[in-house]
Amino acid sequence: MSPGNEVRKSKAERTAEAREKARQIREAQLKKDKRNKLLIGWGIVAAVVAILVVVGLVVTTSIKQNTPIADQGPVPANGNANGGVTLVANTGVKSTEAATVDMAKVPAKPDAQPNPVVAPGAEAEAGQPVKVVAYIDFICPVCKRFEDTYNEALTGLRNEGKISLEYRPLGFLDRQSSTNYSSRAANAAACVADKAPEKYAEYVDLLFANQPAEGGAGLSDDKLKSLASDIGADINSCVDDKTFRPYVKYSTQLASNIGITGTPTIFVDGKQWDGSSDLNAEIQTAIAAKG
Repeated sequence: MSPGNEVRKSKAERTAEAREKARQIREAQLKKDKRNKLLIGWGIVAAVVAILVVVGLVVTTSIKQNTPIADQGPVPANGNANGGVTLVANTGVKSTEAATVDMAKVPAKPDAQPNPVVAPGAEAEAGQPVKVVAYIDFICPVCKRFEDTYNEALTGLRNEGKISLEYRPLGFLDRQSSTNYSSRAANAAACVADKAPEKYAEYVDLLFANQPAEGGAGLSDDKLKSLASDIGADINSCVDDKTFRPYVKYSTQLASNIGITGTPTIFVDGKQWDGSSDLNAEIQTAIAAKG
């Protein structure tokens, strides 16, 4: 049938078809709107769940990092009860006997502090190289400046066998982070001394190279572990278990009780450095005095 012979629809039929087409369009739009609402709803639910997961992780981590620390615990292998690890030539670390610490046995703070301060074990034994003892805090900016200034010279003297260098990391500045970073970092360093002592000096350097700003959370435990892993030291379980946090707690209190009031505090063969004179000159004088 040619177009000219097609039966022309009545007005009522055309109206009915238009209404049906409009109905189909409305239904399609309603279905689309319903589908979009569902997608938006599920998107909101997913976003809320993700936020709750993140908040939960943050809260859990914060609680875990700030839980009370035991008063008793082990001294790390190659560490001493004064809180120190002694570096000798190259990657060598002075070995020590197994020991434990107990907060109930921290020597009491005297009524009057001695002047100058007397640090236990800060003098070299007879016939041994000059002993440099450094009380440090890994979030302390002045400690980083000390390292930047003197690390190369101290390392050279160590490698020549002229000095030993004992680091005594403290938790003095825990209040300068929201996660007790000073003590956490000191614990991580103790873990390296215990598990991979040949990496200790390198790890101390890494902690200062990656020093966080005061006032924040500091590096996470995962970051502390990954820094160690990067240099071949596995301290994961040691950090997770806070193995040496009692040790750090003890050595921090001990340092305070003997009169250490800030970091860095440096001793050269038992004599406290004043912080303003040339440390290298003082060490050379001590070396010369040994003949």
